[in-house]
Amino acid sequence: MAKVRNNVVTRGWSGSFGEQMVIKIDKAGRAIVGNKPEFDENRVFTPAQLAHQQAFREARIYAKDAKEEVVYVAKAEGTPISPANAALVDWFHAPEIKVIDLSAWRGEMGQQIRIEALDDGKVTQVTVVITDEMNAVLEQGAALEGDGSWWTYQTVTNIPVETTPKVLVSAQDLPGHIKQMTKNLN
Repeated sequence: MAKVRNNVVTRGWSGSFGEQMVIKIDKAGRAIVGNKPEFDENRVFTPAQLAHQQAFREARIYAKDAKEEVVYVAKAEGTPISPANAALVDWFHAPEIKVIDLSAWRGEMGQQIRIEALDDGKVTQVTVVITDEMNAVLEQGAALEGDGSWWTYQTVTNIPVETTPKVLVSAQDLPGHIKQMTKNLN
């Protein structure tokens, strides 16, 4: 697909020209020229294609409601994308947990567990669950947002390291996607 900028021939044009090409103008004022799409009227979609179409419908519903979120407005500012498109992109990407830093935690009350959680929109919540080797919950709670992409959880109980504690971290983004990661203390 060709992108044309400030061309005297295509200035002000948009739409379909015959059965050969389509010209549209994007948010930045660029004329985009491409072949007219052709579709077989009798095509049959695969289950994966149908699932993706449904996911896209759900993403559009989310984007319509979320387009006024500050994070999406800021992401779209100065770019050819709209806040709704930024929300649509965010809907398709779950947050990512990069690091669970247990270096300052030795199982004692009042120590910190640091988590680096990223998202292309915004991470809204990070929770921490500490379990023993049999997956019995020993402690759980919400982490507090810190600098940049870092979150901090402060422990509230003493946990013997002999119990081989595991730390399960969950990160949630604006569309509500949740990503989890587990790390053992030892």
